[in-house]
Formats: sequence, structure tokens, C-alpha cells
Amino acid sequence: MDKINDIRTGRHCIFALHTHLVFVTKYQHRVFTARHLERMEEIMRAVCADFECELVEFNGEGSHVHLLVNFPPKVALSKLVNSLKGVSSRRMRQEFPELVEHYWRAQRLWSGSYFAGSVGGAPLSILRQYIEQQNRPAQSTLGL
Repeated sequence: MDKINDIRTGRHCIFALHTHLVFVTKYQHRVFTARHLERMEEIMRAVCADFECELVEFNGEGSHVHLLVNFPPKVALSKLVNSLKGVSSRRMRQEFPELVEHYWRAQRLWSGSYFAGSVGGAPLSILRQYIEQQNRPAQSTLGL
């Protein structure tokens, strides 16, 4: 089955929530090699698992990474992002001493900002039209 269309269930809800995340290195330094990105994916997969999320897809270039994450509604996206960036920055510094030169000023691997976009489902125009076309009950004559 296509991972994008997977519907998950929680205790009180049914959901299919996906987000596209992009993290950029501090000062957009091109610091990552294929080896760095392979390890980064492992680290981010583990962080996602700790949040009961699934890292559906991961890739990147020298100065940024893209993640496609399936997450439950109980997860605050900002907390997930904070953990992904914090844990990966710390672990990469420990495991790849050559990256330390890119931490020189702020002692951070990542820029303070990030991109998060919702993914999947119908386009907003279709959802808006669907909601507008709902059959609202007529005004009650019971005086309510």
C-alpha cells in the first residue's frame, strides 16, 4: 500500500497526517557528504520512532535535508522539529569531528528556522467546496 495514503488509528481518532520538513544548515554551509546523510537518516528515524512518528522519506544535499513524516495528532510538530534538529546536531558533532568547524560561531549545525508544509489529501479548493456544499439544517421552528 502507498505510505502516503495510510490511515492510522489512535485511541479516539483516525488520522492521516503528513508533513514535509526542510532543515537548512547554519549559514547554508555545504557540509554534508553521502556518509553524513546516511547517518543523519538513521538518527532522524530513531527520533521519529520515539515520537511514534514514521520517517516515510529522507534525502538531502550539502546544505539541507528533506523529510516526509507521518505523525499522530498528539505530537506537537514544533516539539518534533526541536528534537530532530537538536538530537541530530549533537550526534553528528560527536560522530563526525570534521563537522565541528561548521559549528564555529553559534555551536549549531542547523539554522534556527525550518520549513513545514502539510502534505496529502485533496487541494484546499476542493475541501472548501466540499464544506460549502454540506446540507445545513433549516432554521428550527421550535424556538430554539
